[in-house]
Amino acid sequence: MNDPQKAERTADTVSGLVEQVDQLRQAVDSHASIDQAIGIVVALGQVAPEQGWEVLREVSQHTNIKLRAVADLILAWGQNGDLPAEVRDELGASLARRAGPPPAEGPVT
Repeated sequence: MNDPQKAERTADTVSGLVEQVDQLRQAVDSHASIDQAIGIVVALGQVAPEQGWEVLREVSQHTNIKLRAVADLILAWGQNGDLPAEVRDELGASLARRAGPPPAEGPVT
């Protein structure tokens, strides 16, 4: 194998690795945003983390907004109080579907 062919294969390999690293970085960033948004949903809705994930997924599906974008909107909402009405409404509806029965008044006899 001559040097130009080897150099071209090496360049292709390096290019592929750089692309993989970029994709992994993006995945890690997305994962962090989603986990933080789940935390907000868990605290807000008093639900289990698994339910927080389900809420995010439902909001994404029902609003036709990518999951990471929904997570980013919820994180921004936690910081500045702004949340698009369609996301706010679906978030409330999804949390309401998970709400347990209201607590009983007084001791049960």
